[in-house]
Parts: sequence; C-alpha cells; structure tokens
Amino acid sequence: MNKLDQSDRDPSFPRISAGSNSREAAAGPAAGDSDAPPIAPPVPLSRSEVRTILVSLMLTMFLAALDQTIVATALPTIGRQFHDVTTLSWIITAYLLASTAVAPVFGTLSDIYGRRSMIITALSLFIAGSVLCALAPNIATLIVARGVQGLGGGGILPVVQTVISDVVTPRERGQYQAYFSGVWTAAGIAGPVLGGVFAEHLHWSMIFWINVPLGVVSLAMLLPKMEKIPVFHRRRKVDWAGGALLMASAVVFMLVLTWGGNRFAWLSPAIAAMLGASLVLAAGFVWHARRTSEPFLPLALIGGPVVPYAIAAGAFALGAIIGITVHLPLYYQVVHHLSASESGLALIPIAAISTGGAALAGRTMTHAVHYKRVAIIGTAFAAVIAAILAAVAMPLWPLLTLLSLFAFGLGTTFPVSVVALQNAVARPQVGTVTGAMNFFRALASSFTVAAFAAILLMMLGSDISISQESGHPFAISASDLTTAFRYVFAAAAAMLAGTALLLMRMEERPLAGPAA
Repeated sequence: MNKLDQSDRDPSFPRISAGSNSREAAAGPAAGDSDAPPIAPPVPLSRSEVRTILVSLMLTMFLAALDQTIVATALPTIGRQFHDVTTLSWIITAYLLASTAVAPVFGTLSDIYGRRSMIITALSLFIAGSVLCALAPNIATLIVARGVQGLGGGGILPVVQTVISDVVTPRERGQYQAYFSGVWTAAGIAGPVLGGVFAEHLHWSMIFWINVPLGVVSLAMLLPKMEKIPVFHRRRKVDWAGGALLMASAVVFMLVLTWGGNRFAWLSPAIAAMLGASLVLAAGFVWHARRTSEPFLPLALIGGPVVPYAIAAGAFALGAIIGITVHLPLYYQVVHHLSASESGLALIPIAAISTGGAALAGRTMTHAVHYKRVAIIGTAFAAVIAAILAAVAMPLWPLLTLLSLFAFGLGTTFPVSVVALQNAVARPQVGTVTGAMNFFRALASSFTVAAFAAILLMMLGSDISISQESGHPFAISASDLTTAFRYVFAAAAAMLAGTALLLMRMEERPLAGPAA
C-alpha cells in the first residue's frame, strides 16, 4: 500500500467522500450540530489522480508566478508604444496591490464556498485580465486590466496551497511544497527571458496572450479531478465589511511602501496621512472582528502557539530573500561591473538553490518527528552567511557561492512554516489561514524591499533610483555601495536570526499522516 493510501486511513486526517453531494458537506459538524450524520468514508485518490492534480496545480501556480516576472523586461517597449514612461511603474503596482489585497479574501471564501468554485473564479479573472491587457489600447486601460489580472493571480496561490492540503497529508505535504518552490524558481528564471524575447522579436502583448492557453489547459486538467478531492468547507455568512476593511488597510499600506521615498518623501504629510489612514482601517478591522460572530478573519485563528510564529517566520524569510534579490543587480553592476543581462543571470543561484533547501526540509518532514529542527538550523546558517557578507567584501565567485549557501539555508523555512500552520488549524479553516499567511508574506516582502532601499539611500546620502529600469547608476562609487550593502546584508542577517528564534518558539505538533 502506498503512502497516499495509508494517509486515507489515518484517523487524524479526516476525509469526505467524493461525489456531487460532498461539495456541499463540511469537514465535520458545525458548532451545535451534535446530531449531524456521520461522514462517509472517502473514495481514495489513486496515485495517477494525485499526480494529475498536482501537475495541474503547478501549472496554475506557474501562471501566477510567471506574471510577476515576465512583465518587467517588456516595460520599456510598452512605454515606447504608448509614449508614456511616467506611469509605467503602475503596470507592476496595480497587479501587486490587487493580488496582495485579495489573498485573504480567496482563502476565506474557499472555506465557505469550496476550492473548486474559487479556483475557477481566480483562473477566470486571471485569464480575462490577461486578454484585457493584451488588447489594451492605452496605458490607462492596461493598468486597470493589470488590476483585474492581479485579482485572479492573488487568489491562485492561497487556493492552490489549500487544495494541496486537501489531497496530501501534512506529513507528506512538505515534499510537495518543495516542488512548488521549484515552480517559482522556474518562473523567476524564465519570466525575464520570455518577456524580453516576446517584446523584442514578437509583440509585448504576447506576454499576456500566453496566459490564455496555459490557463485553459490548467482548468481542463484540474476540474475533472476536483470532483474527487475531499472537501472541508462550511457554508456561512460572509463578513464583507470585515473583508473590505482588511483590503482597504492593505491597499493604503502598500501605497505607502510604493510611494514612500519615491513620489513623496518618507516624512511628508501625504505619507503620514496615508499611514495614519491604514492604521485606522486596521484598527477598525480588529474592532469589527471582535464584535462579529463570524468574522472574515477570526483573530483567534492567527493566535496560539503555532500560527503566528509560522506566519512571521515565513514572512521574515521571504522578505529577506526578496529584498536581497531586488537590490542585488545594482550591486552587481556597480561593484562587479556586470551588464544588466549578466546581473540577471547572477541572480539564478539565489533563486534556484533556495529550492534545494525547501526540498531538504520537505523530505525531512516526511521522515522526522522533530521536523522543525532542519528549518531552525537552516535559517541560523543563512543568518551567519549574511553576517559574513556584511563583514567581508569579496570577489564575485566567492560572493555567488555564499549567496547560494544563504539561499539554501533560507529555503528550509518555507515548507516547514506552511505545513506547520495548516496542520495546526481545523480542516474548514485551512483556506482562511493560508490566505492570511500569503497576505502577511506579501506585506512583509514589500516592506523589506522598501526598508532595504531606505538603508541604501541613507548610507549613500543621495536620492538615487535602485530600479533596474533606471539604467546603469554610474554616479555611485563601488566603495560607497559596498559599504551601504554591508548594512543591507546585516539587516537580512537580523531578519533570519529572528526567523530562527520564531521557529524555536513555534510549538512542534505531530503531523497527521503515515507514521514517521
């Protein structure tokens, strides 16, 4: 008997029978429903069915991941066609704002209406947004269409992660999370290359048209198997007011991070007013959630000895690697005199090798009882590497070697934090907590990018642009930038040391599934 068949018999990992009626069933009786009928035993998924589901989920996630990287290299071409370069950044910002804001919405709604309806909604929005982007007659329409596309892309990730939790037991889930980390790596490598090729040799609209056949294939592969996936959602009233407050707070905060130090000075009245508005909206959300019987995001759900530590640990780790990756091209070009394309290639080790760390942690979770130790050791190791980078300037190849080791250690955090978090909550709440996790990770990533930029600007003492679209920053001396980056690496070391401490504090609950 294979592991998946064993997990179907594990009483700690309840399943619901497949079939049309199961789509309306919950994972268990709701509060007060003591007379609810017993749940029928599930029809086990075969290995081929699980494989088909996982492949289609990886293709779905690849769509969302690819669209975050494929657009950047085509921005100059788009700006030339529309004769507008002043608003180009909004093509990226609109997608980022929308995808961040809706992550908890799709996670919660998947616990209310089911994974099938939400994955169809997310993919449909993503495909429709892609078509609108490709047909956009002007840049204003393109920005709005990117927002629509972001609504779908932001829903794909939490729903896909939730479907994985419905198919695979927590103990076996870590190794599959590593596969999905590989999807992000592949998208990170392929996206800029495809974007450049399409923009230069075909047409920039191809970066959006390519999503249509991929999305249709993904739906065609996934939907026939969704009927057999166990369902755990529970129909209840949707707290739209709470969701609106949470999304509004997130959007305003993301605008602060986007405009701060760029359109407005960090200490300007406009940034202060926006930050105050974000805090007021967040306080309103907390006040509302405490007084609502069925809140959009139950505050108790993100409390306890596991969930807050897992969310924070994953957010710190992701923020550190995103912040470093965004700013490294500047370092490569100024200090090591690489071209823009060579700088992109030099980012591959830090992106690709983090997948190896995730794979190691995932395999460890399958066999080890004390599964979080590998992540504690990995993040502590990454913190030491970052501290070395902060202390010692070195040639390019030793730098790339240390960055690869840094990424490998950091990558161990992701499967451990995701699986521990999903393992700690009731089955009908997995979508909600997964959406919250992606929401806070996105906020942490944006905050870290802005914080690292502020560190560089403060140390360099000049108002420079650190985006890759700004061209080669010849005005910055290599010695000054080397000194400034030492503080960036030191900040990353502090974040990863904090990640290790958070994982130490996180309660290590036994994982449901086959015995280790």
